[in-house]
Formats: sequence, C-alpha cells, structure tokens
Amino acid sequence: MEARVQSAVQKRQVLLLCVFLGVSWAGAEPLQYFVAEETERGAFLANLANDLKLGAGELSARGSRIVSDQNVGFLLLNPLTGDLLLNEKLDREELCGPTEPCVLPFQLLLEKPFQIFRAELWVKDINDHSPVFLDREIPLKILESTTPGAAFLLERAQDPDVGTNNLRNYTISANSYFHINVRDSGEGNVYPELVLDRVLDREEVPELSLTLTALDGGSPPRSGTALVHILVVDINDNAPEFVQSLYKVQVPENSPVGSLVATVSARDLDTGSNGEIVYAFFYATERILKTFQINSTSGNLHLKNELNYEEMQTYTLTIQAKDGGGLSGKCTVMVHVTDINDNSPELLMSSLLTSIAENSAETIVAVFRIRDKDSGNNAKMVCSIQDGLPFLLKPSVENFYTLVTETPLDRETTAEYNITITVTDMGTPRLKTQHNITVQVSDVNDNAPAFTQTAYTLFVRENNSPALHIGSVSASDRDAGANAQVAYSLLPPRDPGLPLASLVSINADNGQLFALRALDYEALQAFEFGVGATDRGSPALSSQALVRVQVLDANDNAPFVLYPLQNGSAPCTELVPRAAEPGYVVSKVVAVDGDSGQNAWLSYQLLKATEPGLFGVWAHNGEVRTARPLGERDAARHRLLVLVKDNGEPPLSASVTLHVLLVDGFSQPFLPLPEAAADAARADPLTVYLVVALASVSSLFLFSVLAFVAVRLCRRRRAGLAGGCSVPEGRFPGHLVDITGTGTLSQSYQYEVCLMGNSGTSEFKFLKPIISNVQSQSTGREAGEYPAFQNDLGF
Repeated sequence: MEARVQSAVQKRQVLLLCVFLGVSWAGAEPLQYFVAEETERGAFLANLANDLKLGAGELSARGSRIVSDQNVGFLLLNPLTGDLLLNEKLDREELCGPTEPCVLPFQLLLEKPFQIFRAELWVKDINDHSPVFLDREIPLKILESTTPGAAFLLERAQDPDVGTNNLRNYTISANSYFHINVRDSGEGNVYPELVLDRVLDREEVPELSLTLTALDGGSPPRSGTALVHILVVDINDNAPEFVQSLYKVQVPENSPVGSLVATVSARDLDTGSNGEIVYAFFYATERILKTFQINSTSGNLHLKNELNYEEMQTYTLTIQAKDGGGLSGKCTVMVHVTDINDNSPELLMSSLLTSIAENSAETIVAVFRIRDKDSGNNAKMVCSIQDGLPFLLKPSVENFYTLVTETPLDRETTAEYNITITVTDMGTPRLKTQHNITVQVSDVNDNAPAFTQTAYTLFVRENNSPALHIGSVSASDRDAGANAQVAYSLLPPRDPGLPLASLVSINADNGQLFALRALDYEALQAFEFGVGATDRGSPALSSQALVRVQVLDANDNAPFVLYPLQNGSAPCTELVPRAAEPGYVVSKVVAVDGDSGQNAWLSYQLLKATEPGLFGVWAHNGEVRTARPLGERDAARHRLLVLVKDNGEPPLSASVTLHVLLVDGFSQPFLPLPEAAADAARADPLTVYLVVALASVSSLFLFSVLAFVAVRLCRRRRAGLAGGCSVPEGRFPGHLVDITGTGTLSQSYQYEVCLMGNSGTSEFKFLKPIISNVQSQSTGREAGEYPAFQNDLGF
C-alpha cells in the first residue's frame, strides 16, 4: 500500500514538472515564420527541432503535433526530421481580409511530457488581384458655370491586396478639360478627384466620356478601368449641405433586420428640381451594400442584413445628397457594432485516447483547448465534467486542459464511459458547449468462467439414437473478447471403470452434450462426470461443474410368463371340480417385466375362452377364477387364452394358453385335449355338413370310450381280487402324490397313482381324491379305474 502511495506521489511530481516546463515555454516569445501566399503545397518553412534545440527524433518520441486556432491543418510536421512544411496553398485575402499583417498563430504540442511551444506563421501578400470598379460607368453632371479648379470626387476602385500591392494611383484619358488629382483619406485609401481645368460650354460640348484607370503598387502593377460619362448641365449655384458632417451611432449586433440605424439630413437653398435631394451611398463596398440600405427620400439608414461583431466591429459609410441640378454634398456615418453574448464557447480537441486497459495507472485521456469569439466577460469560460466519474480535469496554459483518470478502471463494473465536457462562458445570458467523449475500457483476463449451475441433471431415454443431443452446460465469462471465449471439455471420471469416452461427448464451443451410443437402462441407470470451462485468455482461467445423467426407462421389454411355461412341451392342464363355487381359483398366471415404473405394471386379460362367461381373470394378479357355478352341461375341457400386457407406451404384451379340465370329485376319467379337438372347439360351425359330421364322430367316440371303460372296469375288478391298488388307511403311502394348496388351488387333494402291471407303456392310474374329512366313509367304496394320460399336471 505504501509503495502505491509513493508511486502516485512521484507521478504527480513528474506531471507538475511537465506543466511547469510547459508554462515556462509558453511564456516565451513565439517563433515567427514567413511564407508568401499561393506558395505551393509541401514547401519547407523551418526545422522546429533545430529552432527549439531538441535532439534528433525527440519530436517523434515525445508525441508531437501541430495545433492551430483555425483547427485547419495548413501546416505539416515531420516528427522524424523536425521539418515544418506547408500542407496547402494559402490565400491571404481569404484568411485575413484587409487585416495587415496576416498572422496565423499555432502551437507545437508535446505529449510526453506535456509541453507547449507557441509560434506564428506570417503570410505575405503578393499582387494577385487587379483593381476593380464596382460600377463600370460613372455618370457625372457638371454645371457649365463651374469655375476651373473645381474638384469632383469619383468612385474609388477596389483592390483586396494590401501594402504596396494595394491601390496607389489613378489616371484619366487625355483631354483638354480635366485632369486627375489623387487624394489620400489618411487610412491608406486613395480617392480620385476629377479637377476642371477650364470652363465648360454646354452649347459647345454637352457631354464627355473619359477613361479612368486605377493602378496598384505591385511589380508589375495591375490596373482596372471605368468609363466616366460627364453631362454638362445648366447652372445650379447651391449644393446640398448636411446638417452634420459626421454621424456616430452604436448598434447591438443582435439588432433585427430592417431596424433603423440612423437618419441623415441635408438641405438645399435652391428651388425646383435643383432643390430636390436624393440620398445614396457614395463609395460603398460590397459588404456595406449587403448590410445597409438607405431611403433615397427620407435619408433613413436601415439594416439590410444581420450584424456580427466577431466579423466586423465598425462600419464607415459615406452618404451623398444630390440635388436635381447635379450638385451634391457628403457626410460620414460611423456605425459601431456592440458585442452581445451570441457565441457559444468552442472546444478544440488536440489529443484523444478512446481505449484504456483496465487496472491501468493514471493516464491522460484527452488534451483540448477552449475559446470564445465574444469579448470581455462574454469570452471568460469555465470547464467541467459530470460528477461521479473516475476522471479529473486539469487546467494548463493557453486555455489548454487535460483529462486524466483519477483511479484504475474496472471493465466488469463499467465497460464504457460517456464523458460530457461542458464549457460555459460568463456572459449574460450564459452560453455553454458540450462535447461528448466515449472511452472504452479494454479487458484484462481477471475473471474465470462461471457455470450457470454447479451441478446439472440430464435425462435421456434408453435405446436412444447415437449422437443424440441430451443437454447442454453453459458458462459465462465477465471478461470480453478472447478472454470471454469459453471452451468446454470432459474431465476424467472419478470411477475409473466408467467408459466415459464411449458414452458422451461435448461440443467445445457451445457446451452441448451428445450420447455416443445407445444406452440401456437395464445395464446402466445413471452415471456422473465433470465438465470444465476454460477461457482463451493469457493466462487461461477455468472452472468445473458436475453433470449427472439419468437414463430413463423405455418400454423395450415385453412381459415374460413364468407360469405356466410355454416351452412347446405337453401343455399343462388344470383340474377343477364341478362342485367348485364361483370365485374358485383355477390357476394363476405369473409374469414379470424387465422394465421399471409403469412400463413394468402388468395387467391380465382373458382374450378367448372355449365357453365365455365361465372363467374370469383378475386384472392385477393374474388369478384365473370361476365366474359362476359349474353345471353338468358345461363342457369338460376348456382352453383359455390369457393376455399379459404392460402399461408402457406403446404397451407390449404376451399371451399364455391354459387347459382346464372339469372333473366330478376327481373320479371322472379325463384325457388330454387333442389339439385337433381343441381347434374344433374354438372354431365356429361353418356348414350344416360339418355339424352333422362332427356329431357322428362324437357319438362314435363316446361309444368307444364307454366300451373301453367297461372293459377296464372288468379288469380292475379282477385285479382287486388279486391284490391290486387300494386306498390305505392310516399313514399315507409313499406311492401317492400329495397336492397341497400352496400352488394355484385352494383345497387339498390326494391322488392315488399306480403303474399298470401289464402295461408296456407305463400308463398312470388315477383314483378319486381322498378328502380327509370323508376318508372313513370312502374306504368301502369300490375304486374305479381311469385311463392313463401322459400330460403333465399343472401345479
């Protein structure tokens, strides 16, 4: 902190020293250089480095520039050699008018350190204009009684050149009546007088035409001519006389056009036309004719155009009063223009720095000069800028000011400053001028990129297409330009086993994340990784954020039926007693789904049944139950097609076929449903012939079955007498199968299973179910034989 304070003190000391040196140089006599007007562009004027005793290259190193009040670049400085050259042709009459000498002040401005040198360029006049008469013909009336020696003042010629090149002499063409006498007005202007040498005789010479020639003092001299037309008139012995020979008036420069300036008055003792006076300007310049007008009858002098104190402060008007006889008298009107505060202050910018690096030390932003064309208090000025800005205005010499930074700037706080420099004069009313400066604060890489979130959660549905856009991360940098350009990258995952490079990629320019391959929810449900944002500054700054990707489940797995198995082997048959009540559980379809959520919510539906309305399936658990009491007329064999459907979008499904056999107390022989018979049961009757054929075949089959059962019963009876299968009492024998209610049936049944001793096909023999509460009543009942079948039990 102390080091910064000491550095600031040293900088201020250096700045004060530079200002002191600038004041000392500015107080010295200005350098003077001379050039003739119309000198060609590029002409050498002087070597400023030698005149100011500066070393070679010092002008270039110190940031030199030429500043002029006209704010016109008529001079050109070569900072390497110090040569001062003419940048354009100069017209002395355009620059200075009648003012002599013609001096153009300018300043040499050195920025490092700040220093000002005053100089003047004197523009010398050359004889580049010829005298010109405003009127090419000058009428003149002279009384024939005029005595010799009488003088008649003629209109003078105009010559914008000055000094020796201005108008110097007049001549008139040879004649025997007149000669020219040249008179000096005392202000450097010469007037021609026509002097009468002998008496005129109107009857002899009624009129004369003479050539008046104006010559300037140049070398060689230039000339201009006008024709003097003299009309000899009869005698008029009284010339008009003005009441005052000199009128002095003061007119404010803001007087409106048409306002009265003065009234001149003349009188003539003659009568008639010789006493009628007409007022007119005598020797009026083009400026006077544009600015004033006089009433030829009343002598009232009015403004014809607006006045401007800064252009002309005094007008000298010669007014002639001429009577009808040709005699005239003259007076002078001096009009003094008084200044009002009608010019706003001006600000001339010499040097401007439009961009400043943030965190820079005290810096000169602008160097400018102020001026006011008014006079007195109207030309006194004060300069200021708006409050609350980190800038200071420091006055220097010759109304120069410097605008410097007060504190280091911060681009992230304010990237641009709009500075309004206000210059106010002290006149009444006060006028002011405002000049706006825009200063850009250039960036330094002092801010790291910042993510919009510290952690992002993205969702992607499984089985996505490769290169799928799954989301974006975004980071912003408060800096600008390359310092704010952010590049994104993937960071190594914390889990070394996660193949991140094959899962996702990131767009380095905009932070968009893409899935490189299809994701499987059942294999990978979520993973996370880090992303980095690095700017392109020097040195580069970076930040990190965490991204978690959640894989959403898609309905890509159809339900899988666990029970009953549909593996192409013999179908499973469920046994249902005809005495079963409504709601009796026949079986239960068990299925699973590899998906999750609602995609794994399963519902069950009975699509097709041999006899609709007999069985029903519970939609939520897959239990197959009887829907009504079973009757004798109900078919013994039934085939049920159950649909298992998930709740996905779109839903997927699977189907399972159940075979149900209705038995009377499990003592009725049953056979597996042949596939052809099942298809015939499902099929709709087509024709009457098919119905008759089916009835015939069924009758034949039933008769065959009854015959076969009768034969088997006879064999069974003989086998019982010989020690065949019987239902034992007491301990349950090992060759019986116990069917418990742990499966899909709600009641317990016991079946006797015996292998036929004389069967080569190893057929099973089923007896009626042995129910525990009626076991003692069934021991004496004769057991019947049932044909064997080879299908699996559906437990």
